[in-house]
Amino acid sequence: MKNKYIIPGILAMSLMTASCSLDYEPVSDYSDVTEGTIDNPEEEVVYQNRADAESALTALYEDFRGNQNFLQLDWLLIGDVHSDNAYAGTTGSEVVDPATNDLNGTTLCVNRDWDYYMLQAAKCTKFIVGVGAVGDNSLTQDEVNTMRAQAEILRAFIWFRMVRMWGNIPIVTTIPRDITSENISESYESYFPAQNTEAEAYQYILADLEDALRYAPNGTGDKTRFSKDVARALLAKVYAEKPVRDYAKVIQYVDELTSAGYGLCPEYGDLFNIDGAVKDGFTATPLYTNTKESILEVHYPVGSGNWASWMYGRCLEDWDNSFSWAKWITPSRDLLAAFDKVGDVKRKEQTVVYYECGWSNYYPSDNYAFMYKVRSGYSNIFFLRYDDVLLLKAEALLNGENVDLAGAAAIIDQIRERAGVAKLTAAEKGNRQSLFNAYVNERRLELACEGERWYDLVRLDLVEEAMAAAQRNDPGRLPIAVPYTANSYLLPIPQSVLDTNPNVVQNPGY
Repeated sequence: MKNKYIIPGILAMSLMTASCSLDYEPVSDYSDVTEGTIDNPEEEVVYQNRADAESALTALYEDFRGNQNFLQLDWLLIGDVHSDNAYAGTTGSEVVDPATNDLNGTTLCVNRDWDYYMLQAAKCTKFIVGVGAVGDNSLTQDEVNTMRAQAEILRAFIWFRMVRMWGNIPIVTTIPRDITSENISESYESYFPAQNTEAEAYQYILADLEDALRYAPNGTGDKTRFSKDVARALLAKVYAEKPVRDYAKVIQYVDELTSAGYGLCPEYGDLFNIDGAVKDGFTATPLYTNTKESILEVHYPVGSGNWASWMYGRCLEDWDNSFSWAKWITPSRDLLAAFDKVGDVKRKEQTVVYYECGWSNYYPSDNYAFMYKVRSGYSNIFFLRYDDVLLLKAEALLNGENVDLAGAAAIIDQIRERAGVAKLTAAEKGNRQSLFNAYVNERRLELACEGERWYDLVRLDLVEEAMAAAQRNDPGRLPIAVPYTANSYLLPIPQSVLDTNPNVVQNPGY
């Protein structure tokens, strides 16, 4: 009789659904390795019929839509509070630790995010593996390819976030066999894999996205779907960020999105404004949805709103709902000064709002600043926008093999003109360093309180410089607990993972 073994912990729970073999080099072309494989052929039927497979794909979309505490709230906590864009808001260690660079293996957001992303990647892998072997053979190969591609986009999105946060991560691409008394030795590494290097992780991400670009649904008016255009936008971001960057690819994929009809909304506020007055008794639905600027967003129609808005300020569809405690992601004075320095009224008004409240942690209670980009329980939440990747094209023109200052300046001016900000001066346009500085600031203002600032600073090697300036110039910042160094660029691996998986190594400095 075979004895089965139970692997403890949330990490193992995710790996029970999917795991990886690390005995091969990552590949760039599509194969059964990048698609995912089943370690136990005897149990290869994951979905019995078409309905099971369709239900599983729907569940992946619903998980993406429903888990904004990880996908948006914690993303802003690291991206903006851990940078110079925002203060913690509340006074608990959950948010103060990222604000003061006091992170370690027991930090709450670090632990729960690792567990969530590992589990969601494992769910994607289960689908990618299982959809190719539906029990009743009711799916055509084209249908299998299209369904699999959508899960590949989501898995790539998750892995991209993880590699940006932690660097070396375990890449899981198989469903492991049950551990029995006969196979426990050879199965152990399937459940407790070592980390892939950052470069290897990017190879897997690119393989998923390149396959998805062949088979995913075409982009349509519904920006909630994992389409070819989502794959293109992610490819642009990945090629701008991976250790060996390929700026020509960034330009290629942004140009493909432009050719597909993506562009800037006439007004920056079209992305965030709501339809209705600003107080009591109205639905507060988005003024515009599925705009030409949006590439991937999540919707919360009336009757199924999200809770995110009351984490940041007032819920404009219910003025006093949950407005009895200090909120998260409080815009910093340093960010406000950056808006004011260039006369950026439009974007500042869409990013920051002032209310009277019952606390004064960072501002006077009678004129307290709140993050304003998610202002209603029915607000759309954006994950990919054209303005983000368009600015990455400017970065590629500045830093790529063929430097094009005029082309980069034209993009920056296009973004500034929409915001009502004066165009770059001739002196700024003619000097690469001045133009680069303007570019960095433009991304800060355009994407403020959307979670990108920290990762921009890391990608551009500006963490120490920016955070030292914020510490000097921003009287509202809490004192830092640990100096910012190159070791700060990655987050700590959760201690619970180190305790349960001896093949995972802590990042330097923690």
